[in-house]
Amino acid sequence: MPREQWRPLTVGAEEEYLLVDPVTRELRAEAPKVVAEAAVELGDRVTTEITGYQVEVRTEPHSDLGLFAEQVRAMRASVVRAAARHGLGVISSGTPVLPQPLSPPITEGARYARSVATFGALDDEQSICACHLHVGVPDLGTALRVGNHLRPRLPALIALTANSPFWQGRDTGYASWRTLAWARWPAAGPPPYVESPAHFESLVADLTATGAVMDRGGLYWDIRPSHHAPTLEVRVADAAATARDTVLLAAIVRALVDTALTDIEAGRPAFRPSVEILRAACWRAARDGLTGAAVDLSGRLVPATSLVDELLDDLGPSLLRHGDLETVTAGWAVLRAGGGGAERQRDAHRDRGGLPGVVDHLIEAMTATDGAL
Repeated sequence: MPREQWRPLTVGAEEEYLLVDPVTRELRAEAPKVVAEAAVELGDRVTTEITGYQVEVRTEPHSDLGLFAEQVRAMRASVVRAAARHGLGVISSGTPVLPQPLSPPITEGARYARSVATFGALDDEQSICACHLHVGVPDLGTALRVGNHLRPRLPALIALTANSPFWQGRDTGYASWRTLAWARWPAAGPPPYVESPAHFESLVADLTATGAVMDRGGLYWDIRPSHHAPTLEVRVADAAATARDTVLLAAIVRALVDTALTDIEAGRPAFRPSVEILRAACWRAARDGLTGAAVDLSGRLVPATSLVDELLDDLGPSLLRHGDLETVTAGWAVLRAGGGGAERQRDAHRDRGGLPGVVDHLIEAMTATDGAL
């Protein structure tokens, strides 16, 4: 397909939120009520998720990042209003903050029941929330080739978006505990290097035959071709505390895809780190977030902020081409100065009276004003 027919690239997001009691700050399993209320404004762009604590929203595809940002803010505001009418608050965090029951309330439905029957206690940890970005690509083969180019960038994205330091009421010692929770699933984490569409279909068939996934939608890799839209889906990020954080991630992911397409068109091969180093790099990024060390593409330890700096330098031409360079430069400056989501949660824990203060911080962050973003 000629380049001009599908560039500028479109980007869309799926965000998952948690419902909380604004007084006790505990999770509340009221998602069906809140979704029904929010659907008056959002229609089918709001839905339930696997547990009764979660609400999922999705944007339309956008080529204009400003319009994307407006829709993200509007969706968040709609869900917050709907929840408030039921006496609830809303937070966007990779994990709940306060302790929760060991087995969460599972949403009714055949697919969720089948998941529980198949995967057992793995579903006990599914009150975790992510931000999934979808970038439009013309076909499956292109999506797979782009995914190969994005694999080495996963550690930088994990560090940049880490927003889940607390689990069951304690600091886990990780910036993104959600990343560790997802890693337990049989088809999760960094995807394999895929040689061709036939290779991909063979992998799906083999994983389905073993029972490791229920179907193609059960591929929980950090990057995958979407099973329901003509997009490449980047699933590595924790749910973002603020709309500003989501917009920053969307701009970076779109630029990653655009840069990969440019490399593919120029015949430049994807870098293939060893599976062991890539896994170690993702673990280190989940542990340290933006405040510690990260593993670069050669396997060396470097400051995590340097890894993101290098990423953004590489993406400069694509960011400029899409008109997103100023937005990303400003957004990254804010994170560099004030910390990522995990650091801000820990700051709230220190400064606002412990775990309840973290929940209050996240409730406020859902509708925080964020300047140009």
